[in-house]
Amino acid sequence: MNSKLLIVCCCLFIKTIATSAQESPIPFEVLSLQNLEDFQPTGSNWQLVQDVFYDLNGGKTKVSPGTGVLLNTMMKEGNQEIRTDFEHGDLELSLDFMMPKGSNSGIYLQGRYEVQLFDSWGVENPTFADAGALYQRWEAGRGQGHEGFEGHPPLLNVSRAPGLWQSLKIVFRAPRFDAEGKKTSNAKFISVHQNGVLVQKNVEVTGPTRAAFFEDEQALGPLVVQGDHGGVAIRNISYKMYGSEEVTLKDLNLTYYDSIKSINDFEQANPKGKMDIDVLAHLAPATRNEFSGSIEGILTVPNPGDYFFNLNLAWVPDDTPPGVINGAGKLFIDDREVVYVDGVTGKANGAVRLAAGTHKIKLNYFKTFGHWYAPSNDITLTVEGKGIAKTALKVPLRADDPVGQIAVKVRDNTEIQRGFLMHKDEKRTHTLAVGEPKGVNYAIDLSTGELLSVWRGDFVETTPMWYGRGETQLMLPMGNVIEFDGMPSVAVLSSKDSPWPKVNEEFVFEGYELKKDGAPIVSYQMPGISIKETFDTKDAGKKLRRTVQMMAEDNSEPVYVMVAQGTNIEKLPNGLYAVSDKSYYIEFAGKKDSPIIRDSADGSQELILPVKLTGNSGVATYSIVW
Repeated sequence: MNSKLLIVCCCLFIKTIATSAQESPIPFEVLSLQNLEDFQPTGSNWQLVQDVFYDLNGGKTKVSPGTGVLLNTMMKEGNQEIRTDFEHGDLELSLDFMMPKGSNSGIYLQGRYEVQLFDSWGVENPTFADAGALYQRWEAGRGQGHEGFEGHPPLLNVSRAPGLWQSLKIVFRAPRFDAEGKKTSNAKFISVHQNGVLVQKNVEVTGPTRAAFFEDEQALGPLVVQGDHGGVAIRNISYKMYGSEEVTLKDLNLTYYDSIKSINDFEQANPKGKMDIDVLAHLAPATRNEFSGSIEGILTVPNPGDYFFNLNLAWVPDDTPPGVINGAGKLFIDDREVVYVDGVTGKANGAVRLAAGTHKIKLNYFKTFGHWYAPSNDITLTVEGKGIAKTALKVPLRADDPVGQIAVKVRDNTEIQRGFLMHKDEKRTHTLAVGEPKGVNYAIDLSTGELLSVWRGDFVETTPMWYGRGETQLMLPMGNVIEFDGMPSVAVLSSKDSPWPKVNEEFVFEGYELKKDGAPIVSYQMPGISIKETFDTKDAGKKLRRTVQMMAEDNSEPVYVMVAQGTNIEKLPNGLYAVSDKSYYIEFAGKKDSPIIRDSADGSQELILPVKLTGNSGVATYSIVW
């Protein structure tokens, strides 16, 4: 980031989720779904089941008896909400939900502020009533036509199809009150992520949303799920509750040096100068790409216990080549080393047990040169404790980057973008991303013919390709990404039980041509087989149909197409195949198709389709639905 540090630098105590080198060791509390003892008594519309089947087209619901899934089945009358036994203030909440076709429900923080749950599959222009929205407030006294206000649509509609599991993560800050009970700050949704995509950020709510279960505002309230509007299934409910107390950092001073080349040089180095500072940043006179400093200050923690720190030096990229480390850092608390950023990556973390009260903190760091693709000199230090939300300490205010986001937009025709793409933590260098109208996107590896991922939402961000030197050449999908395992799409097997090849060394990409709408027809060659592959959107963008055509020199060898791989694959009552615990569907249009579900050596399952060759030609067609 080439942002300019503003003169106004202040201490920001932002309760948010920051990037970390690993998951926080502070555990989430799990709301048991083995029974309903963690909930207040409610109506018979709520029950526990082991699994649920919602038909994509709105057919009959089927359940598997057991526990683990909280299910609301609408009754003819007497449908009630369900409330937790606990009350919360600040809350970090995580759960999975599933919607039947056309259904409507909601999660109410403190029983007052609703995050909407809705079957919003395929909605192009979402409103405050769609999934991931913050529902509107309502006051009859505002006048006819103006009663509703403050509704916040999701930033992006990333809703999946009915009957598929979706994730929801909420970071909520409760309203604050003074000693007399007067509200001093509004409730705030720090973030809402649906299916891993940010859909709400830093949104204040000035009062209870419409149809809240309480008309007033309080410091505490139960978590409530709406029960009288429509069916919903919920599982994997976990949470962290936080108090209003915070970790603070003050009395900062910076000692700066010349020409420190190692993190162990500070003890012997002679300081060049010293200055008071207000934020965690190297504010001393220095060149952009060579500086070093030692920041000291006073850390105050409200409660005794274990505290988890994460340190991120933004000038150190995550893929530093061996031998070219350009910086490092160490964090000490009361002279104990807590975090060491070694310079191979710029992130590290550590935990320490602290007594309540003040502690001496010291941060040593250096930088010797700059990477074109990691130009920022930001220092980020976060802390989290039991009952203490993750807090970024002493953050410098920075002006917005004037470049902004560089993104490829899809309008009336298909868009294509070549570049590098991260797939399962591996950088793929021969990828083709395709954006279709209606918000359907996919990526393939041209060198191997592998379908890598699909996503719904916007197309790709190309800032890492075009900003500065564009060193990483990465394009970033902008939506709800479903990654596939990335295996060769076509293989000749001696039998249906033969292992699927991990790679096909003799596979050759021959090129692609464009259809009138801009979509590619991709040609491949493998020994004895010519392949052409196309993708088309169906049902107003709700389905992506894949067609693999092939010509074989010898039709005696059985040819198969890899359709899906996942933790589990099951055929549903409606004929669809659900993959990886109902993350997405596979639909076969032809009644004569004979897909095979089989176990693989690593414990996962595969869905393969034998290709029937007529003469020397054959075709395999299926749709991905999510």
